[in-house]
Amino acid sequence: MNKFFLIYAFLLISSIGIAQEIAPIERVEPPNWWVGMEHKELQIMVYGDNISQLRPSIEHKGVTLKQTILTENPNYVFLDVLIEDNAQVGKMKINFSDNEQIRITHEYELKRREPNAKNREGFNTSDVLYLITPDRFANGDPNNDSVDEMKEKVNRKNKGGRHGGDIKGMIDNLDYIQKMGFTSLWVNPLLENDMEEYSYHGYSTTDFYRVDPRFGTNSMYRDLVQKAKSKGMKFIMDMIVNHCGSNHWWMNDLPASDWINEWAEYTGTNHTKTLTQDIHAAPSDIKQMFDGWFVKTMPDLNQRNPLMANYLTQNSIWWVEYLGLAGIRMDTYPYPGADYMAEWTRRVMKEYPNFQIVGEEWTGNPALVSYWQKGKVNPDGYESELTSLMDFPIQEALWKTMEKGEENNGWKSVYEMIGNDFLYADPYNLVIFPDNHDMDRFFKRANYDKKLYELGMAFICTTRGIPQFYYGSEILMSNPADNSDHGIIRTDFPGGWAGDATNGFTGYGLNADQKSTQEFMKRLLNWRKGNEVVHKGKLIHYVPQDGVYTYFRIYKGKKVMVMLNRKNERVEVDTKRFQEMIGNKRSGTNVLNGQSINISSIINLPPKTPLIVELK
Repeated sequence: MNKFFLIYAFLLISSIGIAQEIAPIERVEPPNWWVGMEHKELQIMVYGDNISQLRPSIEHKGVTLKQTILTENPNYVFLDVLIEDNAQVGKMKINFSDNEQIRITHEYELKRREPNAKNREGFNTSDVLYLITPDRFANGDPNNDSVDEMKEKVNRKNKGGRHGGDIKGMIDNLDYIQKMGFTSLWVNPLLENDMEEYSYHGYSTTDFYRVDPRFGTNSMYRDLVQKAKSKGMKFIMDMIVNHCGSNHWWMNDLPASDWINEWAEYTGTNHTKTLTQDIHAAPSDIKQMFDGWFVKTMPDLNQRNPLMANYLTQNSIWWVEYLGLAGIRMDTYPYPGADYMAEWTRRVMKEYPNFQIVGEEWTGNPALVSYWQKGKVNPDGYESELTSLMDFPIQEALWKTMEKGEENNGWKSVYEMIGNDFLYADPYNLVIFPDNHDMDRFFKRANYDKKLYELGMAFICTTRGIPQFYYGSEILMSNPADNSDHGIIRTDFPGGWAGDATNGFTGYGLNADQKSTQEFMKRLLNWRKGNEVVHKGKLIHYVPQDGVYTYFRIYKGKKVMVMLNRKNERVEVDTKRFQEMIGNKRSGTNVLNGQSINISSIINLPPKTPLIVELK
């Protein structure tokens, strides 16, 4: 800290008989706020040496300081502020005084909201999400690969190290993403992760209000969101309220003794998701699930502390407002506890009624996943405000079908899992996916078989739900059969770095299978983009027979028929079985090749092939 300011503060305070040194304010969070928010109350955290020894006051039109909250740590003070709709936009002075004499003044900015900010539209069933791990996608600015002030430096040879992908790399390739047919971006966390190693993934936050400088800046993040929006794409921010990184700035000087969940010795969570609803569960098991640390370098935050709870919730709202988001993907959704997550979601959704939040509940059990969705009537009376969830049960069933289709009666696992949709309040609003950043690539699980791979992609694009694909899926990116290391799964996108021998963005150097799959995905996604039947249509599916899964999407008199042949041989399908759906239709258009097809009798399905038909 600046020596001059320390001496200056000491002379001021000692002159009025206070023994403690009071240094200038180091942090004020949130760093700003907006006039006209649905929630009129804001809690501002102020951090500085012995700041609690001074009395705060605010004189600003339309703003009232309702309460000052102190903790056992004299370096923190929390200000409960009421911001009326008529509050003056601009710099608001927060004065810190002693004996009526102002010692420190902080200018806090109140901004004007963007027009219609409250009514921003969230992502929905018309969208297809493109998931990006930013460090591994594209290096747009090599100058920020390593930053002097940050602990970990770039090392592209280290599979678990930082490779240099950044915000500019994503901005530079928005046209590619848009032309492929994706309509929304879900980007893994971009906030500061100042950890000694393995910091590239972004899930060890060390500053909740700062973009990691190796990715760019806060304003660049906003620029990315706005540029995506200008190209017709929405943006979903990956958030974490369960834990932070062990190098978070507050870890050396916690606001309160119960700020994080402390244990006598390191205790990790048991990851037992049934404990949320298990009526027989032991209290100690429940405590370990929700209070245990995710890993040793990720302290578990204690949302039972109301100051912590408010801090995290306001942080989420701040980013939605600052960036102009269309959605949040909430990491480890159940881990902070059911009560807090219900309140967090309620507050975010009250601020943005048309918003969308998808929660991660990683389990193949649909009874556990459905528990968290808004509108679900739960036996214990729990009411959630969460609109969407990641559909891990369908993902697991799809893997089984691809890996062992013949042994698994073709599509039986998928069919029966979708048959469990009665458990959900809104199964059409689930996010469906073949893989993500935390698991094997789908191409591996499809036995490195291009035809099986495309079969699975066709299913994800046409069944109920909101599709999500991981970057590189469109060019058959995968991981080896004997290596499921996350650093390998999150391999660099080819062409994202100067000097790459292969370029997935331009097609240079891709092999024939990669090129044809990329074209397959491009055609499929762009067809889906403008098709209300697939966005909003009711799903009617038939019990799989002879390795073929057939279903229909129906909306306002329009129909799409999908047949998916998992078998390794040609199958003849008699369409008389589907007469109740086909009606008087005799032909249709094959979406994947544009050709007309007769659907009035027998359809020959080539092995491991999807057929998507718009009925005429």
